[in-house]
Amino acid sequence: MCLLVLDRPLNKPLGALTSHVCILINFCRVWDGRSWNQMTAALFCYFLLQLYSQLQQKHSVMALGSERATVDPLSQVDSGRIQKLANLSQDSGAMSQQLLYRALVSAKWLSEAIKSQQAGLALKIVDASWYLPKMKRNPKREFEERHIPGAVFFDIDQCSDRTSPYDHMLPKANDFAEYVGKLGVGNDSHVVVYDGSDQGLFSAPRVWWMFRVFGHEAVSLLDGGLKNWQREGNALSSGKTQVAPSEFHASLDKSLVKTYEDVLDNLDSHRFQLVDARAAGRFRGVEPEPRDGIEPGHVPGSTSIPFTDFLTESGFEKTPEQIRTLFQEKKVDLLKPVVATCGSGVTACHVALGAYLCGKPDVAVYDGAWVEWYMRAQPENIISEGKGKTV
Repeated sequence: MCLLVLDRPLNKPLGALTSHVCILINFCRVWDGRSWNQMTAALFCYFLLQLYSQLQQKHSVMALGSERATVDPLSQVDSGRIQKLANLSQDSGAMSQQLLYRALVSAKWLSEAIKSQQAGLALKIVDASWYLPKMKRNPKREFEERHIPGAVFFDIDQCSDRTSPYDHMLPKANDFAEYVGKLGVGNDSHVVVYDGSDQGLFSAPRVWWMFRVFGHEAVSLLDGGLKNWQREGNALSSGKTQVAPSEFHASLDKSLVKTYEDVLDNLDSHRFQLVDARAAGRFRGVEPEPRDGIEPGHVPGSTSIPFTDFLTESGFEKTPEQIRTLFQEKKVDLLKPVVATCGSGVTACHVALGAYLCGKPDVAVYDGAWVEWYMRAQPENIISEGKGKTV
């Protein structure tokens, strides 16, 4: 008998131990009295395979999304997939593998991909620029003035639940499918998202997250955004992009979305860690919120990690090692459930992205975020060094 098993990631030692024990129990059940020498040899081979698998996984985690992990930009699409998780089906003995799609691509990669448009790539570039009203920027107009060749404009406010009193809440699955289908995105597309912010990435992670929420894993972010695309001297286009509509099927993954009720319940249950991506002053309640009628502060028990902490001064995403250290310094345990929040559900997605780069793809986002919480929560659940909330 030959057992080929890939264990769970190294950052889940308890799960790995459980997997080993189950496998050894099954091993003994089917051994049927073979010699001890044969058993020893088989077990030795098994643990060698485990060691090899774990070394591969460790290398993948370190390389995921980092520009230091170089790949040929014209290599096959599967080179962008990083194998992270493998689960043993104890009933059938089959091995099912879950893949994490490469979250970040470089300007060089995208430039070469645009030039080649190789068969099977089905590349779709999406400009997801969105700005707070106080920034006084018009993303649609800026898109028509300059954008990456072939890109289409994704309007975060338009592709939302327009009946909600809160900003750009997730649309229904059918509405999302119709919207992105009109942009020419199909289920076979590799979507690359960017924005034109001064930070490098600001709103683009929201659209990256939305695609994943609706079941499309083949989505990446342009590391450094339009800012660094231009800095590196890459081509730009202007005007509107004409595309042929495509058919897209969407299915909502409810595990990646949290509601007001979920966060309220968590005040007592402590089922997950809540990480707030707003600026520290807004979190503390000493700097104003950008929306009228909303005072700053935070949800009880939440942790502040401003989204800019995930970015370098040049606007690139920090390495997985740096991000992992950031979470550790903030006492956020990536082995436990994490939920991200912010002002209106946009920059919260930087927390989900950072965790994803560390090999944790299951961070959910509180979609209503601080705006909904402030409007619905009782005053005692508004923690602030400033005005807070009065009845």
